[in-house]
Amino acid sequence: MFDWYRKGSPRERKTFWACYSGWALDSYDMQMFSFLLPTIIALWGLTKAEAGMVGTAALLSAAIGGWAAGILSDRHGRVRILIFSILWFTFFGVVAGFAQNFEQLLIARTLQGFGFGGEWAVGAALMAEVINPSNRGRAMGFVQSGFALGWAGAVIIITVILSQFPAELAWRVAFWFGVIPALMVLFIRRHVKDSDAFVQAVASKAPKASFSTVFKPQYRRLTMLSSILVVGLQAGSYVILVWIPSLLKDRGVESGSLIATILVMALGCFAGFASTAYLADKLGRRPTLIVLSLMSWIVTVTYMMIPLNPLVTHVMGFLVGFAAIGMYAALGPFLSELFPTHVRTTCMGFSYNVGKSVGATAITGVGVLSVHVGLAQAIGLFCLCAYAISVVALLLLPETKGISIEVLDAQDPAADAAAPTNSTTPKTA
Repeated sequence: MFDWYRKGSPRERKTFWACYSGWALDSYDMQMFSFLLPTIIALWGLTKAEAGMVGTAALLSAAIGGWAAGILSDRHGRVRILIFSILWFTFFGVVAGFAQNFEQLLIARTLQGFGFGGEWAVGAALMAEVINPSNRGRAMGFVQSGFALGWAGAVIIITVILSQFPAELAWRVAFWFGVIPALMVLFIRRHVKDSDAFVQAVASKAPKASFSTVFKPQYRRLTMLSSILVVGLQAGSYVILVWIPSLLKDRGVESGSLIATILVMALGCFAGFASTAYLADKLGRRPTLIVLSLMSWIVTVTYMMIPLNPLVTHVMGFLVGFAAIGMYAALGPFLSELFPTHVRTTCMGFSYNVGKSVGATAITGVGVLSVHVGLAQAIGLFCLCAYAISVVALLLLPETKGISIEVLDAQDPAADAAAPTNSTTPKTA
């Protein structure tokens, strides 16, 4: 399972760790906020709908930020924009720690979202372009496993902070602590370079990416279907990540048991990433995602509805992490293999972040619906609809397993139109 890493070049390994760290940082902030949410609700007397708005704010602004970062990445380089994105969301994370009321926190989280939007698509494209195609699913799947590290790290760090500081200060310290991982930027700047595929794309005469690129006929269908796929996956996973701590607390799970439950879920998440990474290369991207979407549908709804005891809580939590979060190991390679290099992060950034932002409205939706039907029922209903959406989109998208980026670039009509008339670039492998 780890042969791809041992046999990889130094460049592949350095790129892996840079992208892995960025994804862990993204995960850390997301889970950190979900753990702080009950404290902020209690201190400021927020309603669940208001809490849902704060949770959604960064994800909505990520649509614009991710789209813009994707365009800039296709024009100016993956590494440069990745560095800028990390610095941006780290800065506004610190600003969020100084918020004095609901409105200020909402604004800070919204601004922070612009930086979050760029990190995933740019990092995924960089990894996809550097790694050997036969190992792309496993390598990018293990990049996604950084999510489990960030998730578990957030649980441990926030628990320590909340135990060492009074509540009114602890949540601020938690936001300020996020500046430390930004030191990763120094590693990226020193050790990681843009891919050869990107350098060649810049040297070619292919049209430069712009805001209209995703609506061009040759990309529009794939971009829209990819966005719908991400809407379903993100609606399900973000509802789980943001609301499960509050749900377990409402159902009487004690603080120590809650921490253990989330850590078990993070362990399931890591196991899911590892398994999905292998299956994506073995069975294909699309079959793997369809199976795990159906599994997530069943497991999540079951988890929300059945009576909980410590054993059931841990077993179901592991399975939720395995399926609902672990499936993202196949999403990165799948989306990166749908689009040619000169528009890859533009189309991926749009699809992933628009999908994520639309899906994130489910966080607020659960908060509103829970007033009428209860939190568990609201989570179950939203997840049921979310995974149905993802399966429909997957049935309409093509399989991409084993595709060569060079062949994908050569087959792009825009690249053909821009190529010199005497070009001998092959159309197929």
